[in-house]
Amino acid sequence: MTEHTTPVVSPARLTGDRIDPSPVADERQALTETLDYYRRTFELKCAGLDPARLSERSVPPSTLTLHGLLRHLTGVERWWFRIQFAGEDVPNLYYSDDDPEQDFASLDGDVGEAFSLWHEECELARQIVAASSLDDTGTRVSTGEPIKLRWVMLRMIGEYARHIGQADLVRERIDGATGE
Repeated sequence: MTEHTTPVVSPARLTGDRIDPSPVADERQALTETLDYYRRTFELKCAGLDPARLSERSVPPSTLTLHGLLRHLTGVERWWFRIQFAGEDVPNLYYSDDDPEQDFASLDGDVGEAFSLWHEECELARQIVAASSLDDTGTRVSTGEPIKLRWVMLRMIGEYARHIGQADLVRERIDGATGE
């Protein structure tokens, strides 16, 4: 297989290792497990596809792709956890004021590297969450108002839930695969 046809996420590696959030968890555990569940669900939506299929615009006239969703979710992980909540001075990913749709529209770069960067941003977000109280605050860049970690986590759960629904449709149109 060439580099362009090798799946960047192996379906064998992903089968069966998604864990349902505990139905008796406390608030922190529930938020953390739910966010990780949705992260994992998104990864499963992409499993077994080669880079070209991940970049396929399969629901015309929409330009939505799994690759674009991956880039977007990587960017929002960084934006909400590192930039807004933790106040880190790091550049935005796949976004600029001049090209706000860059994450979805520009599918340049290696998809495998995009997955690696997403995994890295998710892990950095987990570290921020582990080191913080749900009541700790960051500063919302656009308004200067405080935002609690609890709110950021809820925001990210909503972000993933919305985009997993889109990923379902895109994946089904690519190869008929469906699932939770």
